[in-house]
Amino acid sequence: MTAGNMLLEAAARAGYYGLMTRSSGPQIRGGEAAAMLRICTAPCDSVDDRYQVLAAVDWGNVARFAAELPLAEAGLVVGDPAQGEPPEVFLKSGARYAPVTLKAMAKKIPGGWPNMVALGLLGGLIGLPRAALCAAVEKSMKKGGDALAASLAAVQAGIDEAAKLGAGFPLAPAPAGSSRWLVTGNQAAGYGAIRGGVRFVAAYPITPATELLEWMSPALARVGGTLVQAEDELASINMILGGSYGGVPSLTATSGPGLSLMIEALGLGVAAEIPVVVVDVMRTGPSTGIATKTEQADLNIAMYGLHGDAPHLVLAPNSVADCLLTTQWATHLAESLQVPAIVLSDQFFGQARAVVERPAEVSFAGARERAAPNTVDYKRYALTPSGVSPMAIPGTPGITYTADGLEHGERGTPSSAAADHLAQMDKRARKLDSIDYGEHWAEIEGEGELAVITWGSCTGAVREAFARAKGDGVSGRLLSLRLMSPAQPEKLRRALKGVKRALVVEQSFGGQFLRYLRAEYDLTCELTSFRRPGPLPVRPDEIHRKILEWSRA
Repeated sequence: MTAGNMLLEAAARAGYYGLMTRSSGPQIRGGEAAAMLRICTAPCDSVDDRYQVLAAVDWGNVARFAAELPLAEAGLVVGDPAQGEPPEVFLKSGARYAPVTLKAMAKKIPGGWPNMVALGLLGGLIGLPRAALCAAVEKSMKKGGDALAASLAAVQAGIDEAAKLGAGFPLAPAPAGSSRWLVTGNQAAGYGAIRGGVRFVAAYPITPATELLEWMSPALARVGGTLVQAEDELASINMILGGSYGGVPSLTATSGPGLSLMIEALGLGVAAEIPVVVVDVMRTGPSTGIATKTEQADLNIAMYGLHGDAPHLVLAPNSVADCLLTTQWATHLAESLQVPAIVLSDQFFGQARAVVERPAEVSFAGARERAAPNTVDYKRYALTPSGVSPMAIPGTPGITYTADGLEHGERGTPSSAAADHLAQMDKRARKLDSIDYGEHWAEIEGEGELAVITWGSCTGAVREAFARAKGDGVSGRLLSLRLMSPAQPEKLRRALKGVKRALVVEQSFGGQFLRYLRAEYDLTCELTSFRRPGPLPVRPDEIHRKILEWSRA
């Protein structure tokens, strides 16, 4: 994993875009791992169809990832002969095997490591400048000393070995320089939350959301905020409800099992109209599932898991970089509408590391409406036209009110009256419909009578599939929904005007997204489903072939 991070860093320094995804066993600890890189001359938001080079230090571990490592027919497999012959699964593609004594080469260098030899070898095979590789190593090993010297020597040994292997896989010239970031989806989401005003985070570590918390802890401290590691998810959600009730924009991050535990408290946030943000970095379920793999199967619980009629926000980023905008927007909406928001990221986004264009600075008008001190006849849950009523922070002079999960009247006093329940239910629903969500509700690209409707981490593969289909003379529209709840039926109707058939792409076994579209939208076009569960990512070629097959039917 370390060598993979360094290779991506070197590619970024050389002017390339890139994406690194990771895979490990289900045990959520150290052990077998694979780093999978794609280096491009243009932004890439999806894994590729096949890999051109596979470098393995240990065949026993790498073989476990065979299904995740499809190789190109003209590819190259590099392995240490001391580990035996490569598994047949890696050679049946037609890839060439090149034995390289990685461990023996590393042993010749005092303090050398095989993964640093592999780093130099891979960098040499694709033509990355030595200076970029060395700079990446130096950045990672800031203490310098003998360890740095040994690593640089090992990288050079790998570069020299690459030259002996003959023709490699040289990259096309890098594009002209621009301001870029090297960031994970979890980091981008954390930064978006801080941009949105979050200053208190309480969370219990859970794969694959933990890195978001690790990044936010020092980042919050720099802006006067606080992160608390709670004892469990129940404590986390109740802590942030308390923090937000006290006037501080608050967030927690979790994954599917944690979200399940938080559902009742999210209902409290709806009833008491307390804004909070929950970032759910989805993983393969159900139950503990596969903690280190991705899936899009938390849509149902995020949309419909709260008991009673509980209007709330659900949003989903569509790229690693978009984790920033979506989380910032979710925070703004939660604060402005005084409602809980769930952001559905996933393991693919959260733990992927990408070289992306520097995101534009975006600001959203509006903030939490607060009650003025000494407000006469203050009604916390006043029936306003927008459904949003001024919120008093505890300690506001001259104002007290009751806030809990019981149904209530306008002053917050518990009530079982039918009139109060209907009025407050209407208020809570009305405020989600009181604003124009603008153009951020979805990403819409292309024209034509065919469309692909998708969401989340499938978006990159669909976008690339459409680019390939265009070369085949097939055009169409891409719609990737960012705002899942509240649904925007009129906006989607306009976006699909003239579309006769739509392919719905998602990564869930039961077609949760397709069912959501049918439940929330009145779609008149013919719908076809392309769905499958995790843990394997959706690849562009799968969607490209489906689009071609479908367009010619």
